[in-house]
Amino acid sequence: MGIFSFFSRDDKDDEKPLQETDQQSQQDPFQPETAPTEDVYEGMQLDVTTKEGEPLLSGRVTEFSSDTLTLGRLPGELSFKVTPAETAVSLIGYDKRLMPICLSGVVEESGRTILRLKNLKIEHLAEHRDNFRLPFTAPVSLYRLSDERLRNPEECTLVNISTGGCCVQSEYVHVEDEVLRIRVKLEDYAPLSFLGQVVRCVEHTPGQYRYGILFAQQTEQEITALNKTLYNLQMGIKKTHVRSESGHW
Repeated sequence: MGIFSFFSRDDKDDEKPLQETDQQSQQDPFQPETAPTEDVYEGMQLDVTTKEGEPLLSGRVTEFSSDTLTLGRLPGELSFKVTPAETAVSLIGYDKRLMPICLSGVVEESGRTILRLKNLKIEHLAEHRDNFRLPFTAPVSLYRLSDERLRNPEECTLVNISTGGCCVQSEYVHVEDEVLRIRVKLEDYAPLSFLGQVVRCVEHTPGQYRYGILFAQQTEQEITALNKTLYNLQMGIKKTHVRSESGHW
């Protein structure tokens, strides 16, 4: 089997490295178009984006009903970005079962310390997996595919990460379709190692490039473990990951 048989391509967004397989999409049950209030809880952190996937703000749930939701600021965070009323937005977070949850809504009230949404509905998760990524800054090392012993790292910075891929910022030049080895250190967790393919290349600022990288297909167990790690990071929970540095993904 050739190395590129592990990958698929996604041509939708410069910072959307994710494209889940048809098999994974089929595993997502049908979701009714009503808000899953049993999965929403007070204090839950949600990332708010435009329908096109542009980040707007992150907040925590202070009030909610079957079709409305109010977000307040996260501890230590400054003011919200004010969003015009009637703007359609997407909300992304993790429920108490450590599973990703995607919602949609319309801005009813937006201020520096509060965001109130109406017309809250659940989204089909399979349609939004490529948007589900955790903004996170962390050190990343990239290696050429031929560098099997990881002797020549290219130090760069993580921009965001999900179970399917990541976005990194680097001063090094790479090309679309290039296959790289990636090593990510997320706070107190053991370093994660992936094989990945560059699916997007963008010059972010002069001399600094952002790459959308699609991870090689992982097992359901590996995806679940990484989901738990991302949930803990999002919620500020610090634990040492059970996976050892010598493990395989």
